[in-house]
Amino acid sequence: HGNKPTNSILFKQLTPRVLGSLIAMYEHKIFVQGVIWNIFSFDQWGVELGKVLAKKILPELSSSDEILTHDSSTNGLINYFKRLKS
Repeated sequence: HGNKPTNSILFKQLTPRVLGSLIAMYEHKIFVQGVIWNIFSFDQWGVELGKVLAKKILPELSSSDEILTHDSSTNGLINYFKRLKS
């Protein structure tokens, strides 16, 4: 598990500008990668994997326990997020 590159972007407050910037950045990143690799980026198995992982992580965000069930990077991000929101 682990050893998969990620991008982590943290912000103090979600505003319409921040949300729009995040969406635009990710759409552009995915589009450009698809052009480079000659694939249709918006219809890939990774989207389904993301849904599976999100279903596991979402309940953990509201748990008061320290999370240790993922790779060290994911555990660290989840636990850092939980400390910030408390």
